[in-house]
Order: sequence, then structure tokens, then C-alpha cells
Amino acid sequence: MSTRKSGFTRYSSDHFEPQEDMDLAAQRRLRGQLEHIDYTVFASNREVIHAALGSADAEKFQRLAVAAALARAQWVKEALAMSENPTGFETRQVMRLAELRTRYEELSSAYEALRRMVERGYISYATPAPSAS
Repeated sequence: MSTRKSGFTRYSSDHFEPQEDMDLAAQRRLRGQLEHIDYTVFASNREVIHAALGSADAEKFQRLAVAAALARAQWVKEALAMSENPTGFETRQVMRLAELRTRYEELSSAYEALRRMVERGYISYATPAPSAS
């Protein structure tokens, strides 16, 4: 099973599944090699992503969320304006609508990517300090 969003495909079952005729020692060796590969990928992602983004915080998430919300609102507002005269859409109107939708989808995907980076431990999340009351 795969899902598709913004050109990115995730595969849900692409982890190690031993072959029935593989002996236990070979299975353990292969599992160890695959775990080493997974750790190497994790460490590389953590190093590169942290260097590029630093840590995440509520402000970064809020900026992305607001940008995505604004893009969504602009896209739907434009669609509603087009629906006032639903006959004879011009090509430029449809292209503009597609551009606005793409903008929203990309910002939404960036938000999800940032969240995944925190979830996977590639970057840390700086919890806001409690406000003094």
C-alpha cells in the first residue's frame, strides 16, 4: 500500500521480511546489517536537518500553520469567486486556481514534514517556557 502527496510516495511494508528458506544465522546477520543501514540513515538525517533548521518550536509551527491556512483560504476564496459565474471559466482562471491549490498543498506538506522530523528525532522541539501568572 502506498500513499501519495506532493510527489512523495511512502511504502508501508518495505522492512525486513525473512525468506522461509534462510537459516537463522543468515537472518540475524541480515537484520543486523539492515539495522546498521537504518541507523546510518537516521544519523545522517539528524545531522543534516538539524544543521539546516536548528530546533523546532511553537513559533515555527505556528508560522507554517498560518501560512498554510492563508493559502487554503485564498484558494477557496478564488474558487468561490469563480463559482459566481460558473459558465465559461477562462484557462488563466483555472491555472490560477491550480497554482493556489499547489501553494496550499506544499505548505501543508512542509508542516507535516517538520512534524515528522520532530517525531523521528531529527530535530528537537523546544517546549515553550510556562508563562508566569
